[in-house]
Amino acid sequence: MIELLTANTPNGKKISIMLEEINFEYQVTKININKDEQFKPEFKKISPFSKTPVIIDHGNKQSLFESGAILIYLGEKSGKFYHQNNRTIINQWLMGQMGYVGPMLGQHHQFHHYNPGKSEFGENRYFKIAERIYNELDKRLLKSKFLAGKDYSIADIATFPWIARHEWHDIGLKKFEGLKRWYNEISERDAVKKGFDLLKNGEEIPKP
Repeated sequence: MIELLTANTPNGKKISIMLEEINFEYQVTKININKDEQFKPEFKKISPFSKTPVIIDHGNKQSLFESGAILIYLGEKSGKFYHQNNRTIINQWLMGQMGYVGPMLGQHHQFHHYNPGKSEFGENRYFKIAERIYNELDKRLLKSKFLAGKDYSIADIATFPWIARHEWHDIGLKKFEGLKRWYNEISERDAVKKGFDLLKNGEEIPKP
């Protein structure tokens, strides 16, 4: 059984979606980041940077931090969505999400959604970067069904929850034909719907 320790964030949703997709038994242990539970010594033992999510695979007593590493682990363990003959391409798009898409959209959330009016420079900078990310993903998805090619993979699972916050971005997902098509297709997957509702409180995937 997999224990998922996380807050209800895009990075946490990556893992719950993956666990639903591979049909692994799991339970969620909520980490309240608003109360700084991620900084408690017992959590830092398994997450040195005090970040969620973390998983504990109780079957082999293995714990992992960093959402990209967790997706790779679950892909290898299940034999799903981390295709043996395409891992170089999958890794590129997964690392692109980890190092660029997620961090930059996260900064856009901080300046544009959580703290509007506090820094005109920050708001403008990260709005432009977020808009560029939409354009770059759209260009890829106009010529490729999924990010790493014709098959759905952990690269898509990693990226989807960040684009699912499109209402916070105020860029307009509908304007991006390839990205919108990809988003709608993934939104219809039953496992994605279940995993997106991380805390099982009826949370639905936002429409474009």
